[in-house]
Amino acid sequence: MARTPNFHSCDLRKGRVSLAKHVYLVTTITHDRRRFFEDFRCSRLLCCAMKYEAVHARTLAYVIMPDHLHWLFQLRTDMELQTLLQRIKSTSAHRINRYLGRSGPVWQQGFHDHAIRSEEDLRARARYVVANPLRAGLVASLRDYPRWDAIWL
Repeated sequence: MARTPNFHSCDLRKGRVSLAKHVYLVTTITHDRRRFFEDFRCSRLLCCAMKYEAVHARTLAYVIMPDHLHWLFQLRTDMELQTLLQRIKSTSAHRINRYLGRSGPVWQQGFHDHAIRSEEDLRARARYVVANPLRAGLVASLRDYPRWDAIWL
């Protein structure tokens, strides 16, 4: 019987490069899928951490779900995706923990990323991202879900 290799998130990143001016869709999940972002203040703290890194990443669209983030952005500098996400996760975790009066991890290690090909329709991808609350049955209308944004509005 063949053994399945034990890959860690850092192993999956080997050989990948982050390219300035390219567009990426990133998904990252909270530790143990805790629903930190049901608290609106926690979602605002995450938004502030993303905005703080705007020199490195231009946000095109995002949605903050109760236990994860989908973020479509254009990398502005040659900063590695792993470094960018680590900074956002670290900053937001520190602020969320302080706000909630707790300690411990907020985010799972790693993230999933997809480099958007030039022929992909960015607006269609953004619509897909922000429609997550509808598909998850959290709301009947996006007007009722305040944890998303897109530059095309």
